[in-house]
Amino acid sequence: MTNDSFNLIDVEQKPRRTFTKKNKYEPIITMFCERNSNLCRVEVAGKNANYVRLQLKKRIDARELDKQIEVSVVNNGVYLEKK
Repeated sequence: MTNDSFNLIDVEQKPRRTFTKKNKYEPIITMFCERNSNLCRVEVAGKNANYVRLQLKKRIDARELDKQIEVSVVNNGVYLEKK
């Protein structure tokens, strides 16, 4: 017989998965909102342009800024534009 110790605990349901609030793409959106420029190119080292666009789009939607900011990819470059 082994000497492993463990506990079994009865639960009603599994807890919801939690996500960290800190996101490396949040500061990009915040800085863009604070700038006077209406159009900026975004460069993220080591990341594909479409991946960066997707991550920025998720954060824009989460912050409900989709009516003010648009993100797009043109010629493998990511662009943020104020509407």
